[in-house]
Amino acid sequence: MATPDPILRMSGIGKRFPGVTALDGVDFRLLPGEVHALMGENGAGKSTLIKVLTGVHDIDAGEIELDGRRVAFASPLAAQRAGISTVYQEVNLCPNLSVAENVFIGREPRRLGRIRWRETRRRAAELLARLELDLDVAAPLSSYSLAVQQMVAIARAVDVEARVLILDEPTSSLDAGEVAQLFRVMRRLKDQGIAILFVSHFLDQVYEIADRMTILRNGRLVGEYPTGELPQVELVAKMIGRELADLEKLEGRPPAREGPPLVEARELGRAGAIEPFTLTIGKGEVVGLAGLLGSGRTEIARLLFGADHASTGSVRVDGEQAALRTPRAAMGHGIAFCSEDRRAEGLIPDLTVGENLLLALQATRGWTRPIPRGRQEELVGRYIAALNIRPADPGRLVRNLSGGNQQKVLLARWLILRPRLLILDEPTRGIDVGAKAEIQRLVAELSDGGTAVLFISAELEEVLRLSHRVGVLRDRRLVAELSNGGNLTSEALMETIASGGPS
Repeated sequence: MATPDPILRMSGIGKRFPGVTALDGVDFRLLPGEVHALMGENGAGKSTLIKVLTGVHDIDAGEIELDGRRVAFASPLAAQRAGISTVYQEVNLCPNLSVAENVFIGREPRRLGRIRWRETRRRAAELLARLELDLDVAAPLSSYSLAVQQMVAIARAVDVEARVLILDEPTSSLDAGEVAQLFRVMRRLKDQGIAILFVSHFLDQVYEIADRMTILRNGRLVGEYPTGELPQVELVAKMIGRELADLEKLEGRPPAREGPPLVEARELGRAGAIEPFTLTIGKGEVVGLAGLLGSGRTEIARLLFGADHASTGSVRVDGEQAALRTPRAAMGHGIAFCSEDRRAEGLIPDLTVGENLLLALQATRGWTRPIPRGRQEELVGRYIAALNIRPADPGRLVRNLSGGNQQKVLLARWLILRPRLLILDEPTRGIDVGAKAEIQRLVAELSDGGTAVLFISAELEEVLRLSHRVGVLRDRRLVAELSNGGNLTSEALMETIASGGPS
C-alpha cells in the first residue's frame, strides 16, 4: 500500500540560542491519520522543534511545508488557524468556567452580539460525544479530573479544524484507566484522518499507540522508524547514544556500612498524615520507600526534613536527640530534601541556574553574609560540570532548562552543602531515560562515599536497583521493612503492598 504524502514536512530545521545550538539540520514528517512519537532525552530538541513549528520561535535554517505549501507562522495563533493545535502537559484552560465555555471560549455562537448559551452547550455536548465523552457540559471544568480536562482541551483543539494535533506529555499525570481513555480518543481522531504528534517519556505507551517515531539526540536527527520494527532496547540506545546495559548495571557497590544509625526516627508520626513509624538510616545506606500514591511516602520525608511538625515520636541524629521543627533545623543536622514538586517547592523559575544552585548555601550563611563572587563562580562551575547540567550556562533562566536538567540543578543545590542525609522524593519522575540513569548513578556514588539517602520512587525496579533496605507503606502506615540482598523482587514488593505486611 502506497505511503500517503506527508501533511507536514520540516526540512533541515536549525535553531540557535545564545551559546547553544538547539536544532541542527533536523528533518521531520507527519502523515495524515497516524500517531507519530517524537522521542529523545530531555534537552534533545523535542520542545524546540514543536515551538518552531507552532510559531513560538523563528527558525534560523530550513523550511516547513503544510499540505505541500511552504509556511512560516508568526505566532501559535497563526499555526492554529492553519490547522495545527497543541495540547500541553499542563492543561491551559479555565477551571472556573464550564466545560462548554472552555470548549468554545472566544468562539461562542452569537446572535445580535449576545452569546447563545443553549447552542453553545448543545454543540459542546455533540463535539464531546464524537470523542466518546459523556459530560455535563454546564458543570465547572474544575469538577472533573485532570484526565477529563485533558480530553476537553483536545476537543477544543480538534474543533478549530485541526489537521495536526500535538500532544506534549499528555499522560504524565494520568492513571492507567485515564491513559486508556485518552488512547481511545486518539485512535478515534486518527481514524478521522487527523495526524497526531505524540511526546511521552513512557516507552510502553509509545509502543502501544504510535505508528512511527522520530528520534532526536543533542538537537540532531538520529532517524525515523516504524514503531514495530525498533525494539525498546535499541530505541533507548539511540536516544542516549550508548548501550542500555551500561545504564542498568550499578556494579561494584559495597553493602551498607555497619555501625550505629546516622538518623533514627522512633514512633514518629503526624495525626491525619502518617501513623507512628520507626525507621533507621545508616551512613552510606540507601533506604528506599515503596508504596502506592498517597501511602505516606512523602509524609515521612517531610517529617524528617522538618517541613511538617510531628505530633508523636522523636528523631535522633548520631544518637543525640534532634528537634527537627523546621527545615533550617534539619539542614543544621546535615539533612537535605529534594521535593517531588520541583517547580512549586524546589526551583525558582525566574532565577538563573547559578542563583538556584547557591540558594541553600546562601540561606545557611544568612543574607547579611553574601557568598564572595569568586567562590560563587567556582562552586557553580564545579557542580554544573559534575552533574552534566546542559546547557552549561550559569546565567540561563532555570525555567528554560529541560525537566531532567532542572532536577540536576535542584540536586546540585543540596550537594553543595555536602549533606549527611539526602532525601530524594521522586527525583526521576518525568525525565528521560538518560537523565534518569545519571541520577541513579549519582545516588550510588553518594552512597559509596558515605552519604545516607532516603530514596522515594513509584518505580519499584528503581527502588530495588538502588536500595540496601526498602520500607513498604500502605494506607499511611509503614507495614514492612525488607532487606535487599539482591534477591528482593518487584513482585515481592507488590505482594507486600497488597497484603499490608511481609509475605
